[in-house]
Amino acid sequence: MTLESEVLRVTPLHALHLELGGKMVPFAGYEMPVQYPAGILKEHLHTREKAGLFDVSHMGQAFLAGDTAALERVSPADVTGLKEGMQRYGLLLTDAGTIKDDFMFSRLAGEKDLYLVVNAGTKEDDFAYIAEKLKGAAILTPRPDRALLALQGPAAAGALEKLSPGISEMTFMQVRRATVAGAPAIVSRTGYTGEDGFEISLEGVDAQKVARAVLADPDVLPIGLGARDSLRLEAGLCLYGHDIDETRNPAEAALMWSVGKRRKEAKDFPGAAATLNGAPAIKRVGILPDGRAPAREGAEIAAKDGRIIGKVTSGGFGPSLNAPVAMGYVESAFAANGTEIDLMVRGKALPARIAPTPFVPNRYKR
Repeated sequence: MTLESEVLRVTPLHALHLELGGKMVPFAGYEMPVQYPAGILKEHLHTREKAGLFDVSHMGQAFLAGDTAALERVSPADVTGLKEGMQRYGLLLTDAGTIKDDFMFSRLAGEKDLYLVVNAGTKEDDFAYIAEKLKGAAILTPRPDRALLALQGPAAAGALEKLSPGISEMTFMQVRRATVAGAPAIVSRTGYTGEDGFEISLEGVDAQKVARAVLADPDVLPIGLGARDSLRLEAGLCLYGHDIDETRNPAEAALMWSVGKRRKEAKDFPGAAATLNGAPAIKRVGILPDGRAPAREGAEIAAKDGRIIGKVTSGGFGPSLNAPVAMGYVESAFAANGTEIDLMVRGKALPARIAPTPFVPNRYKR
């Protein structure tokens, strides 16, 4: 089936996107706004300077009931060690220990179930995989009826505080049930931009009311998928299917920080032997091209002697830096920050260097 013939799903905010002039495109089986009339550049910079509201209702939300510790069968995260009122980043692993997806999971205060959020393009497969692997121990209940909004940027806390008094007391990765603009919600202080911000899970029927209330704040603009991608790239955050996939393990992906200390010591997660057995041969790195030309996904990375040593997995222009940025995989011998490399763009070798991520400082509220 071609993308054009696919029947695209819509989120509860679809009518609002059209009203706001959103340019709609197919994405992960949904019709989603890639930008609004302000344009990607302005939307990106406004999020860094003030606040932006993103519709991420296409993401997969679910609750896990029963023996929630069984989630450790498919993830290297420390699930049992997650405290109430906290959220954690996790990897969903294949039996071989490669990355099937990345996701967020939360333990709400006073509740036994875990709340999960997985990526849009993989959610049906993820949910089926988790349900099968945890069969007999825990029950996963997807909630496609729920919407998800992300409010990101330095003005996010002030804007949300007006609609949910006390919410600004939360710190990074905390999660709680709250009322936002009169609607019951699950609010986490997290996001995908490197900025301070919140994700707001709601019943779908409440999404438009809450979104309109948030957008009534003069500091908040609606933001599309285009700026979401450039913001996450500047923040050095992985996009599943690009920077991480089933060909990479946590060590190669430079995501060992997401593997719980207890899990490393016990070596009890899928593919632990391969992941923990010495330094990986390849590694995900940040890349700063020296010139103005961006290197896009798929561009080959060469050593200075011309030998191909890797490939770009995400690349584009970083509006906050007014310069191109990229991420990719290189042979580990070339992964040190400052290493000079070349990016092969349209047959030309463009000089670049390995650089630490994030490319812009994170501004989470600790």
